Amino acid sequence: MSHNWLLPEHIEDVLPAAAWRMEQVRRDILDLFWRHGYEFVQPPLLEYLESLLTGTGHDLGLKTFKLVDQLSGRHMGIRADITPQAARIDAHLMNRKGVNRLCYCGSVLHTLPDGMMGSREPIQIGLELFGHAGLESDLEIQSLMVEALGLAGVNEILIDLGHVAIFRAIVSPHERAMAREGDLFQALQNKDTQRLADLTADLDRATAQALCALPELNGAAAVLDRATKILPKHPQISAALQDLRKLGELLTQRGIKISYDLAELRGYHYHSGIVFAAYAQGYADPVAKGGRYDEVGKSFGRARPATGFSIDLRQVLANGVPSANLGILAPYESGAELQHKIDELRHTGERVVIELPGAPADASDLGCNRRLTLKKGVWQVITI
Repeated sequence: MSHNWLLPEHIEDVLPAAAWRMEQVRRDILDLFWRHGYEFVQPPLLEYLESLLTGTGHDLGLKTFKLVDQLSGRHMGIRADITPQAARIDAHLMNRKGVNRLCYCGSVLHTLPDGMMGSREPIQIGLELFGHAGLESDLEIQSLMVEALGLAGVNEILIDLGHVAIFRAIVSPHERAMAREGDLFQALQNKDTQRLADLTADLDRATAQALCALPELNGAAAVLDRATKILPKHPQISAALQDLRKLGELLTQRGIKISYDLAELRGYHYHSGIVFAAYAQGYADPVAKGGRYDEVGKSFGRARPATGFSIDLRQVLANGVPSANLGILAPYESGAELQHKIDELRHTGERVVIELPGAPADASDLGCNRRLTLKKGVWQVITI
């Protein structure tokens, strides 16, 4: 029995009703970005590997499909994230001195899915703001993220805020801690307190206590007060906590619900400051995520502060009911009056499908629940 039509695991088609809904949401979100001054870019699907992974550490290396270019013999990669490509465009192609706002939408490819039900071909839509290091740009980015999710039908959103500088400030002064940085990072991401205790057993008491406290420092604003008392008195930690508090207050003033998680280190190897993830009821995983990555531009030869977010349209629309996109079935005739009526309906935004002669036409298969019929010399739309 042939299985030539089967797709690889975690790769799937998007069928008409869902595809139309996805496209409408894509347009609505890009229009939102345009109204706020973001310029649309379309980076290539594949690039030379060193360019695609520059500045991202190991975060994208394992996710990226790699191949050899038959023209140059160099290694290439199929993008797993559009953010580094946007940073390259800002640094080299646009080369602006001031603030640069970019947005994008396109497919990315992952070697492994994020979660058992995740796709290996997310459709990533997002935006990046370059050239501004203040909290005002973080506020703009996260506010637009909430608006974009609303356009996708995702409401009652909670933004979870973290800051990678806190973990870095705790481990960087200590050689032993730095030697096992990757293991400590993984234990924190998994909230594995026993593993964390084992990894910190031979560290000095203050460092061990601080690292073991991080998984417990999550929740409402009171977490920041506890963190101020528990964590080392380090300038970077104090500044990070202050930024988190201020940003949280600004988001709350806009009616956005927030929480804090000081063990959240998503994208740790290339994020440099505040990181965030958006959660919503009915979704097991974050519906959007992002953060500040001021160091990536430096890897392209031009250091630029930067922050942004991305949404996987496949994921956020998977829970919704695709619009039926029901139209009107019209007969095939050459009369001017009928054609005028069809043009008029289409001009008002209706979907009119012509019933071709000799072809059996099932209205439901053609996505129609109405028919254009001649009644008493007048073309009228009736419900089927």
